[in-house]
Amino acid sequence: TDMALRLTPAANHASVRLAQGDGLRVGARSGIGADRPAPGYRKGQGILGWVAETGTCVRVGDSTRDPRFAPAPERSFAVSSLVSAPIRVRGVTLGVLSLSAPETDAFTAEDESVAKLLAQTAAQALVTSELERQTITDAQTLAFNRGYLFPRLKQELERTRQRGSSISMLLLDLDHFKRVNDRHGHAIGDELLCAFADLARRVVRGTDVLVLRGGEEFVLIMSNTRECHALLVAERLRKRVAGSPLLSRDDLRVDVTISVGVASWNGSESAEALD
Repeated sequence: TDMALRLTPAANHASVRLAQGDGLRVGARSGIGADRPAPGYRKGQGILGWVAETGTCVRVGDSTRDPRFAPAPERSFAVSSLVSAPIRVRGVTLGVLSLSAPETDAFTAEDESVAKLLAQTAAQALVTSELERQTITDAQTLAFNRGYLFPRLKQELERTRQRGSSISMLLLDLDHFKRVNDRHGHAIGDELLCAFADLARRVVRGTDVLVLRGGEEFVLIMSNTRECHALLVAERLRKRVAGSPLLSRDDLRVDVTISVGVASWNGSESAEALD
């Protein structure tokens, strides 16, 4: 998106939205309004949604005259003209690259060609990223897998050493998880792990790293975190899990608790010793 703005001087905003189910999730934004909340779109909604649904590039000179345009009151900047190109691989739309400008008829055919080229480049990067993600991510919980734990922990320890900061870890264990599997079956057990991973991601910072160590054990790597702060996070997680069932629907209610261990780096331990 940074490169899109450099190559199309008429644009003052660029975004990449990634197709996720029926929705379009913001992947990256640059330019005016990039630090403000982004309007949400679904496939088929607005011009971006139309591009995602049809897989067709579009250049619009005046958005107010285009029936596909969806006004968004929460948008913090004006959009009069835009170019949107699908990010596609083997006939599948992975997302949409979009450029906008506050003036009408701001974009040329050459700008449209640039958008298409950048969308093709983004497609290759997204495929590579997805392949890499699959090798280090647990497919069910979307937490990082065990093989990612020590390489990432070693990397974080080295960063901590260079910065002279602190790092802590939480070991999170779902109590009596075998009982859940025995009583409800492994499919429900898998759902429970996913629900816990989702809850943990909501409670902790976006920079914290959640790893499925194995079975029902998770590790949370927390850079720039002292032990006293890690203890607060541990207690917050423990209370959130104990406060309401992780799984609750008409025919099922699963209440669980967690045990949490806290470790902070002493400045000399290896990644294996800290774990």
